[in-house]
Amino acid sequence: MCTSVQPIEWTTDLKDQKFDGVILVTPSHDDLPSKLECLKAPLQDYNSVDSGLGEEVVVLKVPGLPGNRLVFSTTGPVNRDYDDVRRFSDAAVNAVKRALKAGMQRPLLVCPQHKDYKNSTLVAALGALHALYMPLEVREVNIKSSNYKVCVLGLWVTHESQGQRLVELASALESGRLACRDIGGSDPERMAAPRVAEYVVELFKNSPVQAEVISDVKLLEKEYPCLAAVNRCANSVPRHQARVIKLQYCGEGPIQKTLMLVGKGITYDTGGADIKAGGFMAGMHRDKCGAAAVAGFFQILAKLKPKHLKVVGSMAMVRNSVGSDCYVADELVVSRAGRRVRVGNTDAEGRMVMVDLLCEMKEKAVHETCPQLFTIATLTGHAIRAMGPNYSIIMDNGPAHRAGNAAQWQKAGEVLGDLFEVSCIRREDYEFHKGKSEYEDILQCNNLPSSATPRGHQTPAAFLIMASGLHKHGVDSEAPLPYSHIDIAGSSGPFPGVPTGAPIVAMATNYFLSEL
Repeated sequence: MCTSVQPIEWTTDLKDQKFDGVILVTPSHDDLPSKLECLKAPLQDYNSVDSGLGEEVVVLKVPGLPGNRLVFSTTGPVNRDYDDVRRFSDAAVNAVKRALKAGMQRPLLVCPQHKDYKNSTLVAALGALHALYMPLEVREVNIKSSNYKVCVLGLWVTHESQGQRLVELASALESGRLACRDIGGSDPERMAAPRVAEYVVELFKNSPVQAEVISDVKLLEKEYPCLAAVNRCANSVPRHQARVIKLQYCGEGPIQKTLMLVGKGITYDTGGADIKAGGFMAGMHRDKCGAAAVAGFFQILAKLKPKHLKVVGSMAMVRNSVGSDCYVADELVVSRAGRRVRVGNTDAEGRMVMVDLLCEMKEKAVHETCPQLFTIATLTGHAIRAMGPNYSIIMDNGPAHRAGNAAQWQKAGEVLGDLFEVSCIRREDYEFHKGKSEYEDILQCNNLPSSATPRGHQTPAAFLIMASGLHKHGVDSEAPLPYSHIDIAGSSGPFPGVPTGAPIVAMATNYFLSEL
């Protein structure tokens, strides 16, 4: 199992012959820095015969450059109200795809720092690495050949002092995204819960991250009864049995902040008894991207080793199977917090598998320094309806809102193009989940899809707060706990396609990459 990232090297020499082609990503060929002056004339000549230069990726023959060829990919304008740093990433993705078609194996990516986007070079590098990702299943089939699409990716820098740090950051962030893509994007058998556990244990062997796997069904039933209810049907098939994977990182020096993460890891979501009919089941192996993001974030921690930070994570790896022993609507399940939960829809299993782990984090938080709790999940179709297919959504409880947490995440996401929209948890969301009879304290869900439910991505956050007992730790409490729910249903990536790795780049930027 190869989990190392695409090899990367830096150079200050535009004509370094160890590479076999140059990829230029920039808003305009007319506004290049002096060190790239040699590229201006051939691009102007090309533009005189093809006005598509500013709209399409083109390949030019330029004697003297590595491989005598240049791939040019314009970002287009980046100074309008609606532009952001993703223009550089998008252009790099398109350029690398064209370079691969041209047969390049040692491309040199050139993206000069933009005056308004100081991280444009790093963002372009991350875009290139996204295009160069090779799925885990393909790497394992190609075990006797290369695990990479190119031999090396070169990054051009203007000063030697920039090179090593650029490579270090790009490699670390991509290492986390690679783990996230491997777990989140691989098929439901390759990344069934037991195999996810094997992957994670191997990934963090001999690293600063401690990994523990809980597999005993009796222990799962005792500690995580809501998760165990979802696992009940899948448990009869050994290769599909649930796993809870616990991770911990503790940086050097006095701990100043503790992050406590719970990730939804539904390895395959049939919908359960409320089965996903009408062709909606395809792609449901991607319902584990929340847990995948937790693993990916820990991989970045393992690589960059930030000081004064402690991170505790739980990955809830469960298959929502359908069969004679599956949990059904109308069941009453008592959560770890002692709340009687009425199941309203078995297709809302994501909140079920996370709620007891969130309760466990809440119990541990009182012993931690400056704790912040989070759930991360591809939770609702409503998130895509509300915000579109490219944005994560973050929602704060009262204490987190007073600390400005969501706004901080949104600002951090803009730095490297891992973008967030902010939603609010309102009183209607709590009312929605209050028990409707004497039997239950909490209603898990209605019987409609989230996309057909008003406030369909906000109400699950209220459910998680209520069913985990976090409602006792709001702003009116003597022991308030900041908690935020992150819905990545829209940002996790297209299907068919490659997962994005959201939101781990924004998380790293927010908590330990303050120099960006």
